[in-house]
Amino acid sequence: MTESRIPAALVLGDGHVYRGYAFGAVEPDSDIDPVYGEAVFTTGMTGYQETMTDPSYHRQIVVMTAPQIGNTGWNDEDNESRDGRIWVAGLIVRDLSKRVSNWRAERSLEEEMRAQGIVGISGIDTRSVVRHLRNEGSAPAGLFVGEASQSDVQDLVAKVNEQPTMAGADLSAQVSTDSPYTIEAVGEKRYTVVAYDMGIKTATPNHLAQRGVETIVVPANTAYEDILQYKPDGVFISNGPGDPATADEMVAITRKIIHKKLPLFGICFGNQILGRALGLDTYKLKFGHRGVNVPVKNHLTSKIDITSQNHGFALAAPEGIGAGETFDTEFGPAVITHTCLNDDVVEGVALENGMAYSVQFHPESAAGPHDANPLFDQFIALMDEHSPNAK
Repeated sequence: MTESRIPAALVLGDGHVYRGYAFGAVEPDSDIDPVYGEAVFTTGMTGYQETMTDPSYHRQIVVMTAPQIGNTGWNDEDNESRDGRIWVAGLIVRDLSKRVSNWRAERSLEEEMRAQGIVGISGIDTRSVVRHLRNEGSAPAGLFVGEASQSDVQDLVAKVNEQPTMAGADLSAQVSTDSPYTIEAVGEKRYTVVAYDMGIKTATPNHLAQRGVETIVVPANTAYEDILQYKPDGVFISNGPGDPATADEMVAITRKIIHKKLPLFGICFGNQILGRALGLDTYKLKFGHRGVNVPVKNHLTSKIDITSQNHGFALAAPEGIGAGETFDTEFGPAVITHTCLNDDVVEGVALENGMAYSVQFHPESAAGPHDANPLFDQFIALMDEHSPNAK
């Protein structure tokens, strides 16, 4: 399918404008509503389908650094949202592939975007956009299509800056499931885990299922007392979008879980929630970590993993506490377990007794390398030793 020649513009809140051509849910001579979100970039060479269906990208316009996107098409197996929904607000690419060439493809990227009402822009010098976002930071942005893209730039910039900022955004409830559902264990069931859906990716409970875990996925902020009906052997807190500083209710629930000595594992947003429960602060990164090639060091083992990441916020280490060092919490000593080798950002925390641990990256590796998959086995081992239902 050839790309549309309808003019379009990516407008940043600081006044920078990048012009290209619209694709996806656009038609000639039709009025297309502007699309607003935070402009971010991902360095992944593969995995655009997983990226676009990851609920953590809610309200974000994603710039792909790989120059050609769409060549592997779209299938019904690689979605990371349960219902196959695309969560990115918009997509920016250099070159939209005109031909799909992959044996698993069932349709093209543009066909799926049309079906779901998602707009993208191609023909933009994405190198220039990414360099600007790296230098100046992620920015409020808007996609304007057709005649709207030719409007006065100052008017477009003003519209872009009217949108709510990502700092202070409470988005988990917008992407979380409305009611509990169960992912059955594969083979013999070993454990039951309650997973808090802050924006969970489908690959995560699938990894647990392959290890004999029945996963009951519950809405964000489900009361601790309500999860007891499932007799969980452990609790998992998922990835998700928004500012972790808004997650006071989930932090309070996490503190109850720790007090009750239930094995606890969190990733991404779950890492920030556990960190806050341990008394740490969070902050917004300049341009975030998004991609499938981020090096992280485990300071407990000295092992380095190449990881998949998608986060715009991070945990702040306690003053004077470095990588691999312990700090005091009301639950006992905790440790900074992982840091990013690119910029020293905190990438993992854990109670020294092992009962609660979390990482900022994505061990489910969808898409991405499998280096961090053993973190799921660590969760199984923790439940082997400390499940409250052990006989």
